[in-house]
Amino acid sequence: MQQIADWLEKLGLSEYAQRFADNAIDLSVIRDLTEQDLKDLGVLLGHRRKIQRAIAELDRVASATASEPELRDEAERRHLTVMICDLVGSTALSARLDPEDMRAVIDAYHAACARITRTYDGFLAEFRGDGILAYFGYPRAHEDDAERTVRAGLDIIAAVARLETRAAEPLAIRIGIATGLVVVGDPSGEGALREHALVGDTPNLAARLQALAEPGTIVVAASTRGLLGDLFRLRDLGRHEVKGIAEPVAAWAVEGVAASESRFEAVRRVNLTDSSAARTRSISCWNASASPGLGKARSC
Repeated sequence: MQQIADWLEKLGLSEYAQRFADNAIDLSVIRDLTEQDLKDLGVLLGHRRKIQRAIAELDRVASATASEPELRDEAERRHLTVMICDLVGSTALSARLDPEDMRAVIDAYHAACARITRTYDGFLAEFRGDGILAYFGYPRAHEDDAERTVRAGLDIIAAVARLETRAAEPLAIRIGIATGLVVVGDPSGEGALREHALVGDTPNLAARLQALAEPGTIVVAASTRGLLGDLFRLRDLGRHEVKGIAEPVAAWAVEGVAASESRFEAVRRVNLTDSSAARTRSISCWNASASPGLGKARSC
């Protein structure tokens, strides 16, 4: 418990050390604490805000540290699923709330996103004010990265809606998800910006799909939809003209997890056309990665 006591002392909140010790709260569980947990511990409102900001910072550090052994100095081609989250109505909230209260809302939102992204072994690349950019498949790739991304998105939507903040109303987010071939690491950048920057159409596509999403929903690209099979309930949104992309893009809204008896049963019923198309795209992407020169990564 000395570690948690030292952590609280650094925050200037050592008066809570005994309460944390009495409730067996150490650094291994600190990132799981919610606003209600802190309130139940008798932590004052202003101090809760300090702790939430510190927890968000722990999440950022943990995500970066866990990824360091596999990060490379040079740019590399990777097949990733990219998730972009945006807090709905943040401009109106900023106009209505005191700046400190708005900061607390953003901190709570960031902490929830970071915790859940890490749970699914995603990489939290950037906090963009009221937005989040996360990669799945970097630095560690999994065969089910597209599925992990959608499950993380559904959990984030639910967690953010449950947050108790000074906004005095449920928060909602929009999420866009796309999958494709990218180059990770911009040779012209410096430091962390160079290490984690993406070059390719996939992040732009995810951002455009996020703008199409209704509050509290996820919209996925065709590139992601082809990898999901029947694991989720998906609603075809048709094709849309979006800024920065020449051709209309197909989009699907995620309406929840499919009512399948098991993952195996869901995968077994995958439409053969979708499965074949997904394999074709995957093969094309990896063939492209073998060609000399980085060039500009295209979306797959």
